[in-house]
Formats: sequence, C-alpha cells, structure tokens
Amino acid sequence: MVRGIGFEKLNSIQDALDKLLTSLKSLGVEHVDIFNSVGRVLAEDVFAPIDVPPFDRATMDGYACRAEDTFGASIMSPILLRCVGSVKIGEVPKISIKSGEVVKIPTGGMIPNGANAVINLEYTKDLGETIEIYKSVTPYKNISKRGEDVRRGEVVIRRGEILQPQDAGILSSLGIAKVKVYKKPKVAVISTGNELVQVGERLTNGKIYSSNNPMICNALRELNFEPINLGIARDNENEITRKLENSLNYDAAIFTGGTSVGEKDLVPLVVERYGKILFHGVAMRPGQPTAAAIVDSKPIFMLPGSPAAALLSFYVFVVPSLYRLMNIKIILRKWSKVEGELMDRIPSEIGIQSNVRVYWEKGKIYPIRISGSGILTSFVKANALLEVPENKEGYEKGEIVEVMLIRDITEVCE
Repeated sequence: MVRGIGFEKLNSIQDALDKLLTSLKSLGVEHVDIFNSVGRVLAEDVFAPIDVPPFDRATMDGYACRAEDTFGASIMSPILLRCVGSVKIGEVPKISIKSGEVVKIPTGGMIPNGANAVINLEYTKDLGETIEIYKSVTPYKNISKRGEDVRRGEVVIRRGEILQPQDAGILSSLGIAKVKVYKKPKVAVISTGNELVQVGERLTNGKIYSSNNPMICNALRELNFEPINLGIARDNENEITRKLENSLNYDAAIFTGGTSVGEKDLVPLVVERYGKILFHGVAMRPGQPTAAAIVDSKPIFMLPGSPAAALLSFYVFVVPSLYRLMNIKIILRKWSKVEGELMDRIPSEIGIQSNVRVYWEKGKIYPIRISGSGILTSFVKANALLEVPENKEGYEKGEIVEVMLIRDITEVCE
C-alpha cells in the first residue's frame, strides 16, 4: 500500500483484487435450455450419449459405390457402372449394392450396404441405366463415418467453458436440450449525485444528464451479465440507504459517484453500516476513489462518478468479480492474438487462404485434424484460428506462429 491525499492508505490494484476475489463464492447452478445458453458458464463436463453422425453418411451429392470399381477411371478412359436406385435423405436405404453397381445419393444421405465411397456428381454422366465415371475414388472418400464427429462417451465440452453458438449446435446434435450452468449475476446499478438528471427529462441550470447508468448497464449486458437499473440516488443518507437496501435483492450492486472523501461522498459511509468495506482508495488513475464491500455475502462496488474513471474501475474490479460469481477466472480474452509452438505440420494449398482450427494451450498449438465443413466439433474443440496465407504451403512442426483466440481461455475457481 502507498499513502495518498485524502485517503489514509491506497491499495495496490492487485491487493484490492485479491481482497475482493477471496471474499466471493459462486452463486450456484441452474439448468438452461440450449436456445438460451450462449455466454453461460458450463457447470459440468458434457459426455456424448450417442455417436455423431449416428450412421455413415455422404458428404457430397453423387453416387454411392465400391471404391474398387472406380480404380483407373479418367476422362480419357471412363468406367461404366450400373445405377440400381437412389437414396432419399432421412431414410434408411433398402438397396444393397454389388460390384459394378452404384446408387444415387444426396449430401447427408445414409450410405447403403455394400458401398464404401461416394463419387462426386460432377465426375459422372448419367446415361440412363448406366453412369459414366471419370475419376477414381479411394475407400471412404466423401463419407463421414459413424462417430467421426463425436464418439459416444467422450467429453464434448468441459466444465468452465463459456458456451458459444457452436456449442449449442453440438449439444442439439447429441439430443441434449438442457445443460447445467453457473447462475448469471443480476447486478443493480445506481448513480449518485444531486446534479444528475435522467436522460429524457428536462435539463435545468446546474444539472447534467446521468451517463454512468446507461454506460455501465450496457457494459454489463455486453459481457452477458444482467443489469438492473435502479436509477439515481441524491446525495443524502436516507436515499442512498433505500437504494442499497433495494440492491440487496440482487446478486451484486454498482454505485457510481459519492465515493471520494468530500462532504457529499456518502456511499462508503452508508455501505459500511451494512457490511464490511474491503478497500477504499486504489493506487490507480483514473479510479483512485474506487471502493468495494461485502454486504449479506454480496459484493457492493463503489466506483468514481467520472465516467472514464467509472468505466476503467468497472473493467478492473467488477468484471473479474462477476466472473468469480460464475466460478471462473478469465485468463485470456476472445479475439486476442497469441503465439505458440506448432506441435504438428499444417499443409495448405497455394492460392487459397486457409483458416485452420487449432487448440492453443500454454504456448503450444495443436491442429484439429478432423475439420471438414460438416464436422461441428472442429469448432467446439478449437479455441483459436491459424491463418495460412495464400502464398504459403503451410507451416512445419516446431514453427512459432501467431493465432487468434476464438474462445475466452478460462480457469475454474472451485
């Protein structure tokens, strides 16, 4: 701690944060449906109850065939195969194919018995009862095999992850309608000051519009917390007391203004009657008058009245505290760029920019090997993207590369 004008002592930012975070516990858990799960923190590992896909399926429109029957096919030397029917998407095929036969199949269609590959429609010509094949395919070409995306029993999403849209997609593909998450804090927001007027009211001499409440409410909403606007409290103890008592109906409260050491700075005085002040005065500018307390096991944040100082203090002290109530600590934020050592080679095609899904962990980068457009878990398992420029044939194992995080990197607190 250091001494500061108007304050007996100023807390370092880290000391103030430590006092806050060690005083907080998670709010408990609840179940939410997957249509309203984005931004929530998963409270348990999710295990796959089924395979995804649940059957071998085509990844291209074309013809299901035996790969061996196409070997040697080319534009100059096409192979003729007999078409014995078609598969409709969403139906179990009743046809089994034999050597020399094909079955027409759409993307997503179930592979019929006897077939082990799909030849793209554009490499064929329909001649009626026979199909001309202009290109050979290898076994399981253009087939997504049963369990290729998710295998029954595997952990799909881990506890502590902040759920994203792709997570809702994989959960629904597993038939999971609800998930257990940590409760999301409801946060009361109050501005203090005799000079303040609500936006929309008439502005008279000596008054200013209250900008902190809409600013803080939107900052909370942007991070997926739930703000409760309790309006303005005048600079008198009774009004501040009423607002404080009302705020205790929620999980946390944020006061802006009235936190310094002047005659009208009454918020810490009132709050101290109800609970314990953890710190008042921080060695930072702007934001020096910031204070925090615990009342009825709930954090009460007292931020400066200056909008710039209030917002800075919000991000420094309020945000990590609210995530603590959701039982996680944010290590790195989404969209940050980080470096790491590539743990395997990544090939790429000249002339095409590749955005490779990877997993970054403590300075090491692991490519997600199954990453086709239909493999949703490649976006669930990945936490970063590696851009391979169009003029580069990829990266070699051991290279130091930069990736962009597509998930917040979190740590579970309990």
